[in-house]
Amino acid sequence: MPRLREVPRNEADAEVALPLYKLLFGERDPVVDPGTDTGTPGDWWTVFANSPDTLKHAAQGFGYYRNPARQIDPVLRELGQTWAGYAVGSQFVFSQHCKSLRGLGVSDEKIAALPTWQTSDLFNARERLVLAYADRLVTHRGRVPDALFTELKAEFSDIEILELTYITCLYDMHAVMSKALRTEFDDRDDPIVEVAAPEDFSARDFLDTGR
Repeated sequence: MPRLREVPRNEADAEVALPLYKLLFGERDPVVDPGTDTGTPGDWWTVFANSPDTLKHAAQGFGYYRNPARQIDPVLRELGQTWAGYAVGSQFVFSQHCKSLRGLGVSDEKIAALPTWQTSDLFNARERLVLAYADRLVTHRGRVPDALFTELKAEFSDIEILELTYITCLYDMHAVMSKALRTEFDDRDDPIVEVAAPEDFSARDFLDTGR
């Protein structure tokens, strides 16, 4: 279960949440009868419905990046979003945007190679440049070398770079939020825990440098 309360249909904001509930869940109450067409539980929506203003702002972001007025190529945009999900470790963001890539005609082979794009020959020069930039935005927190940015400027317009930057960072944020709130496919325990030693193990002996 997510870490925040889910808002049932009969309590959902009529102006913001209910139209989105209807779009995604039909006439179902998504708390009682969860599930979306993509196979997710749908609890991102029911959690964000706690704050209609927050839900509205987030939904406007979805509309922004899907708007045909965007100048950045949608496949390149989705590569940035998908890499953000993978690099942050959000199963939800990564999985959803793999589906978006597939919907844009990207092959299953290429999608499967995305985690190792650095050594894959399936990505062309523009795609590799976008992925390198996205990696710098997400894993290096915006520390982009001048040499890389010079390559970007030679290949893309200022508007394309700004849109790519904004959308990739937006999905860095979504990946972080999903993990923190344990929504959708990010409702899973942290795998980094101490593994218990055998019963006869002595921590004191382990620290004894004379052994």
